Amino acid sequence: MATERTRLAVIGAGPAGLAAALAAAGRGIRVTLIDSAARAGGQFYRQPATGLRARRPGALHHRWRTWERLARALAAQVEAGTITHLTDHHVWLVEGRVARSEAAQPPTDPGGFVVHALEGPLQEEPRAVRADAVLLATGGYEKVLPFPGWTLPGVVTAGGAQAMLKGALVVPGRTAVVAGTGPLLLPVATGLAAAGAEVAALVESADPRAFLRHAAALAAQPGKVAEGAWYAAGLLRHRVPLRTRHTVVEAHGDDRLVAVTVAALDGDGRVRPGTARRIPCDTLAIGHGMLPHTDLADSLGCHVEGPGVRVDEEQRTDVPGVWAAGETTGVGGAALSFAEGHIAGVSVAARLRGAAPDPRDTSAAAASRGRLRAFSAVLDAVYAPPARWTERITDETVVCRCEEVTGGEVRTAVEELGAGDVRTVKLLTRAGMGWCQGRMCEPAVAGLTGCEQAPVRRLLARPVPLGVLAASGEPTDD
Repeated sequence: MATERTRLAVIGAGPAGLAAALAAAGRGIRVTLIDSAARAGGQFYRQPATGLRARRPGALHHRWRTWERLARALAAQVEAGTITHLTDHHVWLVEGRVARSEAAQPPTDPGGFVVHALEGPLQEEPRAVRADAVLLATGGYEKVLPFPGWTLPGVVTAGGAQAMLKGALVVPGRTAVVAGTGPLLLPVATGLAAAGAEVAALVESADPRAFLRHAAALAAQPGKVAEGAWYAAGLLRHRVPLRTRHTVVEAHGDDRLVAVTVAALDGDGRVRPGTARRIPCDTLAIGHGMLPHTDLADSLGCHVEGPGVRVDEEQRTDVPGVWAAGETTGVGGAALSFAEGHIAGVSVAARLRGAAPDPRDTSAAAASRGRLRAFSAVLDAVYAPPARWTERITDETVVCRCEEVTGGEVRTAVEELGAGDVRTVKLLTRAGMGWCQGRMCEPAVAGLTGCEQAPVRRLLARPVPLGVLAASGEPTDD
């Protein structure tokens, strides 16, 4: 098993991970940046493959100049040897290792960590990184809420449609409906329209007038308001119909998607009778917000509550030697991830030397973090999924795609068999026992159960070959 040694292992090369790695390396800390993608940037700065020879890769991105500055800084640190960038490395476990002698470790070193990853496109070659500290910048993933027809070919997540456009320079279909709720829908709809797809409608379940109740938070973020206005102008320019306080009731088709039915919502989140309208399309890009990736934090024993991993003002978790930044601490966008990553990198650099970070190094980032967290709280309140969304899941609707568990089976487990939590439903129906281990279906199962979605501690963050597990227990050169 190949082994890398470093002071700080940063897991994730998106905005938070990049900011943290650059901040720590700039202060003399040797960093290993580990990422599953072939190039840095994360989902926010996903780029076309080199072989596609994109002439204007920045055309599909917001704040491309910021990325160019980050890319140049990363390249300079890699060339200087202060950052080792491991691409196509899929981390499946982070474990603490036996402490070294007291004379050999800094005051805050709990003994260090071993980051286990699978290298290469087949994810079969084991790689280990030994580090004194770990920074989790694992990002988030899309929240999926089922509805009749959501498993049809042609139905994709909003982020999936955007990833196809940014990474492969393709649109998922000719005629698209973008639906759900959340700020991601705007760039997806405008991006698809600019790429040549006909966007038949942008269907948003939230009411934009709700922003009027949060004028102070909006006034503190004029850049975000301007960004929203820019996307709105794009919708007008491409003549994309906008339907607010609407939702997708059903997707239609036999072998693939041919149309969707949308309807208006009342103040309680119920479908208004007589408002249903069928829209022909071959693509439905749908999203209901994001959830933080917390698997590695869970396995390390970090406290997870509410939106993500709990951290202090320095982005430290309650596990000594482990920091977290970006969407894994609560979804808030790229700008917030940059701020948190910078604060975390500065903190790691200081703490590994046995000192406290200089507040002057993080004052601007901390102020930005406070404002952006307040703004994110507003977005969470405005873009909450409709209150009655579970009423539109029929008994025949598949809820868990891996195990093909339907809404009716989940309801039977609750109403007839007495299940009162997600774990019991899982035991009775197998919902959540498949390949994704409940990451996709758990919000739906929790909603149908009527209980809170509780953190689930998983030992492994992704499937691992048995041979790799066996080899990981063998001694390596130290």
